[in-house]
Amino acid sequence: MLSVYEAANVIDAHLVRHALEDAGIAAFVRGEALTGGMGDLGVFGLLAVMVAEDQWTHAREVVDALGFGASAVAAEDDVPRGSAWPG
Repeated sequence: MLSVYEAANVIDAHLVRHALEDAGIAAFVRGEALTGGMGDLGVFGLLAVMVAEDQWTHAREVVDALGFGASAVAAEDDVPRGSAWPG
């Protein structure tokens, strides 16, 4: 599983997950259970939308089409081998 989107909050994560599922891509939100303990602290990197490696390129296209801006980026390490880096 690879991260296709790092979300700032649970709502954004689920919006992306639902968009991916509507496109026929199985996805889940990693780290959702961890957000209850952060309170008012600005903790980043907990929430990510995950997809299967063979669906990453298509999922990336779906996420880019949502136009969520700068937070819709994947780490370069998350790009599957043999795939083009988006952008």
